[in-house]
Amino acid sequence: MLQTQYEFNLPKGYMDEEGNLHKNGIMRLATAMDEIRAMRDPRVMQNPDYAAIIILSHVIIKLGSLPLVTVETIEKLFASDLKFLQEMYETLNGLEGPVVRVTCPYCGKEFTTEMDFKG
Repeated sequence: MLQTQYEFNLPKGYMDEEGNLHKNGIMRLATAMDEIRAMRDPRVMQNPDYAAIIILSHVIIKLGSLPLVTVETIEKLFASDLKFLQEMYETLNGLEGPVVRVTCPYCGKEFTTEMDFKG
């Protein structure tokens, strides 16, 4: 069975308006529509880097005891937590090339490397 949801613990955590800290959450795999919806957002058209904020607000389905994760929630994350979530997103959704184990044909040494499909 394909796993589509993944738990995480933020390095610092999100502090809500009442001072409650929310660190644990769940991220689901992204769909094509998640990315399309982000690209249609006027904020992304003005600043393409904002797409990550929009997408994360859709794929993070739980953060602590918050009833809903919104764009504003993601905007208020500490920078280290945002980076953590962006890296998690990229890893889960295969935005990095797959890592494979290879053997050198000359010396026989085994090592891992990232496959590069771009040439």
